[in-house]
Amino acid sequence: MAIAQLTVVPLGSGATSLSDAVAGVLKAIAATGIQYELTPMSTILEGSLAEIYRAVQAAHEAAFAGGVARVSTSLTIDDRRDRPIDARHKVEVVKQKMGR
Repeated sequence: MAIAQLTVVPLGSGATSLSDAVAGVLKAIAATGIQYELTPMSTILEGSLAEIYRAVQAAHEAAFAGGVARVSTSLTIDDRRDRPIDARHKVEVVKQKMGR
């Protein structure tokens, strides 16, 4: 399973707030069935590469469906294949090493 960080930014909406656009993007991600977690700055996706790519495409298109003519999408993938891990495990390991 891969872990990905996704940021989708609709450009030229004329609004300072992006929460409506983010909500539309997250609805599209949720509809793909992939496991995801919203953070204040991005969305974390967990799944196979095929699932991640489907969710990214759905998110990118959803931003356009919000009425803008330009969308900037950034994707970072952590694809570890020597053992299964998930996002929560990665966080817990760091916390343990911090003595928490």
